[in-house]
Amino acid sequence: MNPEDLPLRPLLVVDGANVVGSVPDGWWRDRRGAAERLRDRLAVAGGPADGPYPGPYEIVLVVEGHARGVASVPDVRVEEAPGSGDDLIVELARSAHGRPCLVVTADRELRLRVQEEGARCMGPRSLPSTPG
Repeated sequence: MNPEDLPLRPLLVVDGANVVGSVPDGWWRDRRGAAERLRDRLAVAGGPADGPYPGPYEIVLVVEGHARGVASVPDVRVEEAPGSGDDLIVELARSAHGRPCLVVTADRELRLRVQEEGARCMGPRSLPSTPG
């Protein structure tokens, strides 16, 4: 796909802290490493298999706190929240400017906030699980 086609692609915003925290796999011992593993899964899978929009997505992984310092990779842009990750996610949904936006989070309050901006939501289980 050409870079000029990017605005036409649906935006997938992933709440890194919420998605990582949804699986009790020891993520709290290495938050940055857990965020990197999520980023890598997203790069391979390209988003949810059964999402409401056809891919490919423009994928943005939002990290905060001890998960900061995760680098972007081809197909996944990592955004570091300077404060609240939720506030950055809402801003990203708002800035989608009418193109389809899907936010992955289980946070009920965040879901309400991004839906007010026109985004749709799916839970963390909609993303691919860690490869065996």
